Amino acid sequence: MFTIINKFYLGIIMQQFRTNRDVILPPLIYGTAWKKEKTAELVCLALKSGFRAIDTACQPKHYNEALVGEGILQSGIQRSEIFIQTKFTPYPGQDPNNIPYDPSASIRDQVLKSFEVSKKNLKTEIIDSLVLHSPMPSLEKTIEVWNVFEELADQKQVLHLGISNCYDADFFKSLYKYVSVRPSVIQNRFYADSGYDISLREFCLQEGIIYQSFWTLTANPHHLESDIMKKLVNRYKLTPAQIFFNLLNKKGIIPLTGTSSKTHMLLDLQAANYDLSEVSLDLFI
Repeated sequence: MFTIINKFYLGIIMQQFRTNRDVILPPLIYGTAWKKEKTAELVCLALKSGFRAIDTACQPKHYNEALVGEGILQSGIQRSEIFIQTKFTPYPGQDPNNIPYDPSASIRDQVLKSFEVSKKNLKTEIIDSLVLHSPMPSLEKTIEVWNVFEELADQKQVLHLGISNCYDADFFKSLYKYVSVRPSVIQNRFYADSGYDISLREFCLQEGIIYQSFWTLTANPHHLESDIMKKLVNRYKLTPAQIFFNLLNKKGIIPLTGTSSKTHMLLDLQAANYDLSEVSLDLFI
């Protein structure tokens, strides 16, 4: 299970989530996909607005990781105050014309090269969380990548390991069982097609694994625009996003948001601080 710690910053009560695996994260993560040439500007804005966790990937197809590093630097926020999470993206998820490693190299060398590029891009020697962007074609191949991740963790270059786009609960449990450094993070698209990962999320809560959701608002307009939500908005005078993020946090879910609006950034950061104890995510999911 997770516990909640309150931290004050710029007059905002910044709640932080600590699991029994000693992973600490704030209730929201700023996602940097598809920001292109505006990446540095928006990362800097997000950090100055109060975000303290940044998600990116060594995947030029969808992320400009180097500009994420520039945005962190421009913000003036101390490195120790920021949770930086990046990903190793296997070859099928890369743009074949812009791959940050040699696809003909061994898996081990691909992972190590990608990691070195990430450290250079992000201007840091330590990555807080390294995530496998998607499972490999088999559990065996996935564990092969994971073994390299474990080397980096053993060397203290990475603090926590995770996986993304993993919707098969049995596959994830097998990975958890057979590796030495167990996953601390799973990051999945939060949508109806996966049944909202109910059994997977139960396992995460049981084992103290942080479940991160992406595509959280985009995939759920039917919840955000529902009659139930409209009643809650009128009752609590909050935005639908604030209410949804708050209810997700209560279930141990930490959402990603990639808004480019400072107003929305500030509103979203306040979401976890409201008392919606009489309301449950079960109303929607």
